Amino acid sequence: MEKELNQADFAIEGMTCAACATRIEKGLGKLPGVSAASVNLALETARVEYEPGAVSVADMQNKVGQLGYKATPKRDETDAAGADRRAADRSRQLRKLLLSAVLSLPLLWSMVGHFSFTSWMYVPELLMNPWFQLALATPVQFYIGRGFYVGAYKALRNGSANMDVLVSLGTSAAYFYSLYLTIDWAATGASVHHAPSLYYETSAILITLVLLGKWFERLAKGRTSEAIKSLMGLQAKTALVVRDGAEMTIPVEHVVRGDIVLVRPGDKVPVDGEVVEGESSVDESMLTGESLPVGKKAGDAVIGATINKNGRLRIRATKVGRDTALAQIVKIVEEAQGSKAPIQRVADVISGIFVPIVVGIAAAAFLAWYFFVSPWDLAGALEKAIAILVIACPCALGLATPTSIMAGSGRAAELGILFKGGEHLELTQGIDTVVLDKTGTVTKGKPELTDVLVADDAAGAREVLGGGDKVEREHAEVLSEGDKVERKPVGGLSEGDKVEREPVGGLSEADKAARLLRLVGAAEKDSEHPLAEAIVSGVRERGIALPDAESFEAVPGYGVLAVVEGKRVLVGTRRLMEREGVKIGATASDAMTRMEEAGKTVMLVSVDGRHAGTIAVADTVKETSAAAVARLKTMGIEVVMITGDNARTAAAIAAQVGISRVLAEVLPEGKAAEVKKLQAAGRKVAMVGDGINDAPALATADVGMAVGTGTDIAMEAADVTLMRGDLASIPDAIEMSRLTMRNIRQNLFWALGYNTIGIPVAAIGLLAPWVAGAAMALSSVSVVLNALRLQRAKLRS
Repeated sequence: MEKELNQADFAIEGMTCAACATRIEKGLGKLPGVSAASVNLALETARVEYEPGAVSVADMQNKVGQLGYKATPKRDETDAAGADRRAADRSRQLRKLLLSAVLSLPLLWSMVGHFSFTSWMYVPELLMNPWFQLALATPVQFYIGRGFYVGAYKALRNGSANMDVLVSLGTSAAYFYSLYLTIDWAATGASVHHAPSLYYETSAILITLVLLGKWFERLAKGRTSEAIKSLMGLQAKTALVVRDGAEMTIPVEHVVRGDIVLVRPGDKVPVDGEVVEGESSVDESMLTGESLPVGKKAGDAVIGATINKNGRLRIRATKVGRDTALAQIVKIVEEAQGSKAPIQRVADVISGIFVPIVVGIAAAAFLAWYFFVSPWDLAGALEKAIAILVIACPCALGLATPTSIMAGSGRAAELGILFKGGEHLELTQGIDTVVLDKTGTVTKGKPELTDVLVADDAAGAREVLGGGDKVEREHAEVLSEGDKVERKPVGGLSEGDKVEREPVGGLSEADKAARLLRLVGAAEKDSEHPLAEAIVSGVRERGIALPDAESFEAVPGYGVLAVVEGKRVLVGTRRLMEREGVKIGATASDAMTRMEEAGKTVMLVSVDGRHAGTIAVADTVKETSAAAVARLKTMGIEVVMITGDNARTAAAIAAQVGISRVLAEVLPEGKAAEVKKLQAAGRKVAMVGDGINDAPALATADVGMAVGTGTDIAMEAADVTLMRGDLASIPDAIEMSRLTMRNIRQNLFWALGYNTIGIPVAAIGLLAPWVAGAAMALSSVSVVLNALRLQRAKLRS
């Protein structure tokens, strides 16, 4: 039996490079009961999956503390507290950076004076004094740079190495060598004019440049979270609730489930709920992408953060706090931004062994210069080693993937595309086949009852509704619009309904139709299928009261079986009738074929084992479906439509949107099998459905995409949720994935290329340490800035 796992999320303080993240991951992964640990350097977070009882959250915090960092459970840190902590940290870092710059600038001035091409510059004699330089460099080295020493000590204590080790080694070598020369100079009693060449400026400027790079990096990383901030900004801050008969304004966090909330025109809906009173139109575009306001009345659901346009609404809160649709969307985006794409494993493996290799290269370069290239020139050899240590810091490598994932998933969220994780964002780029469910995906998913055929022994199947019968509309509406009924009880008709038509077999055909619809509506009333809802809605619109079914059974892919008023009623496909031994006449079969060729979904009805009639519903194609299919084809992607509907209807719908390959009459479990067949043929498959009936196929596909409006079921069922309910979101998702992965590859190329080129250049003596420090800082910033380009990505329409 598989053990149930819990998930813990932490905010991590103290990480400086990818090696830190790797070390924390390894440390947490070694704890008993921990099945997986993922640390995100860019977000400074950790996610741990663990077995309850085998390890506790406190154990994980202690382990991170032992490694030299601080872990705070994210549930203990509110958004405001986290923002305050980050703001305080930025202020502290900025103060250190400014102080370091002030102390380092005089040293930089003295260094520039040593170059022959700048000999014309005036350099005060005080700046050349070794003691003065020592006084400036010491606070930079040990106060401002204290964090590097602490980080290096903790890393080495735990048997690993990180960026702090490289910075500490490089700056300490320059500082202590200069200190030795200063003491030796003082002992000889030489004048300032004969002071030795010192490297205080090297250590101080390196620390300043590293801090500057980290500062820019922090600012840029903050921009990658703009998607989360904008989503959070949609939330209403307060709610007007009715408690004990009085209206009061309270913070939205204090609304509880069951509260009655008043929403005035122009106000944001504060929580998810159900309208109990009032009528209005609501702008849901910020969540669903639907530009037109949606009409709302009693019984309709409303989503938090949408805007009430005109009427006053009273809603009952059904979901509050972290259960609202908006909160779930924010959660998914946060999880996606905090997750790792498989491509990041490359960077993780390199980062884990990178620092020790660099230290080895620096040591080898020092020995080579000191003993062979420039014998006994300690200063020169030391300079080459320092340059190697500094330029090789693996910051850019650690930031290459997570910053792109953050920016890419954030931009996708702005487009109404929610990737559940970095792995799904990566997998989506490789999709070459898109399988579309028909109902609710290609079509609007709101079919209407269009035709009713009543079986007649003499004439086969005769169409009753939708043509010919004339009825006065004064009371109950039995037939379609325009039929004429007089208000007199006649025969078995409902009160007030009299049809002007010759009765056939004791009952008029309109009466037979009403009887048929009464049985069909009662049988379908307990079904959740979109077609069943359309039938029940159509029957009720005709004024026919529906009794309760005495028993009900849904047969997926076939139809329903029910007992209504003592009669066994079957409503479903031809296969259902064949399975139950119900014979269908030739006339009814021909009529069924004609309707299917017109793109209608046709269902047969039997009562007590005999064919009683045929009904049809029609579902219109979404306006953007054809354009989306055409765009997918131009991207080199094969489009397949799959449906449980019959082949004729499926072919008619597919033809309207330009799909040539159709898999029809496929049962729900069969959809997953069809996806597997495509995968077996070497295809990378994305299954697109409503996230409920298509769950098996969504789970089987390489990438499952749910078309919906952010409902819990849709988001749980798929890897990607297309909030806008628009097929145009499918090529958008694939293109966004491709752009993000291209961006990651660019970042990895430059990060690795920078080190691959920089280390040899430094080793042969062509790179001064301060130049190496500037290049190292620039590399990290450039990687983050490149990732930020994704936030402005423009997709083809």
